This record gives sequence, structure tokens and C-alpha cells, in this order.
Amino acid sequence: MKFDIKYEHLAHFRASHDITYRENEMLFVLHGYGQLSEFFLKKLSPLFSEERLIVAPEATNYHYLQGFSGRVGANWMTKHERESAISNNNNYLNAILELLLSNYKSFPILKVLGFSQGAATATRWVSQLKVPIETLILWGGGFAHDLEPEKASLKLKKTNCFIATGDRDEFITEESMSKQDELIKAMRLKVERVVYPGGHDLDLGVLSHLIERQKVNG
Repeated sequence: MKFDIKYEHLAHFRASHDITYRENEMLFVLHGYGQLSEFFLKKLSPLFSEERLIVAPEATNYHYLQGFSGRVGANWMTKHERESAISNNNNYLNAILELLLSNYKSFPILKVLGFSQGAATATRWVSQLKVPIETLILWGGGFAHDLEPEKASLKLKKTNCFIATGDRDEFITEESMSKQDELIKAMRLKVERVVYPGGHDLDLGVLSHLIERQKVNG
């Protein structure tokens, strides 16, 4: 017989700089499958600034990338016990955000970037948040297929939403893009698709442009 238990768990996140709590923008970045927050954050170093705090949570499930030793990566979830993993991810990310915001006198503008597997995790997370997200960028991924359309629509109707896809991304297929279009239509969201030259990796020039874009929805 199966039982559930709740317990205290230690997790980690990284930030672009020593937090002053005077930043006017906070960008949460969720890495992809098999990555670690330290190296994902380093890729984003050209976007660092005193006014923008970049927060990089690290997924709490770890695995060896090859065999039983060597390099380690993290993942947000697998198909095993997926509902528990989704709940744990949301609680973990909520805790980071609540901790940070509790120290601000003036709340910063919130933006979220989800890369690859982190894109689906990001959409599940922002769809249950009580605070508004100005910009949501899904890079090399898309909205989670199990989102409740009405709930997601209510939370994201005023959010500037982008899906960025490389024209040589081997993980993006016509079928997956078609399913995303159906889901976006069901959510009644205005989502701008951006195609850049490249594969399954970040293009910092394009990303910087999307982060700086003024809100166009709502």
C-alpha cells in the first residue's frame, strides 16, 4: 500500500549578483533537462545588470548524464510520479519567489524564461501564481500539454508571451508545433512565435530583444 509524506527539503538556486533588493526587474530562468543552474546562468552573463536580478533555480532531481559516474545533470520531472513532481516544483519555485519578494519595498517587474523542459515547468508554475508575470518566454519548448486552458488564460491574459524556436532545432516537429497551436487557441492567448537561425540552444541577441520588448498584450 502506498503512503505519502511531507518533509523539509533543501534545494538550491543561483542569482546573477549579490541581491540589493533595489532591482526593478526580476527574471526567473528555468534550465533544460540534464543542465545545472550554475552553467545555465553563466550562459546568460551578457544579460546581467544591476537593475535586473536573474534568478536560476536548480531542478531537484539529479542524474548522471552517462552511465553511473561523471557529469551530473538535473531534471524537473519524469513520467514517474509526475503529479507529485509538478506539485513539488510549484511549491519550490513559489518559495523562492516569496522569499525574494518579501525583502522588496517596491516589487520588481517579473519575467520568466523557460528553456526546453524548463518551458513546460515554467508554464505550470506561472499558471498558479498569485502575482502577475509581465513576460513569459518559452525557448525550445512550449506550454505544458496538461494545463487547464481556462485557468492558464485567466493568469496569462495580460502577459507578454513568446515562443522562440531555432530553425534547426531537432526537438521541434511539425506535430509538436501543431499541438501547441491547438493549446494556445484553447487558452485564447496571444502568443508571438519567434524563429531564429540555430538549433536547440539560446541565441542571446534574440533573447535580449524579447526581454526588453514592451508589453503588447492586455
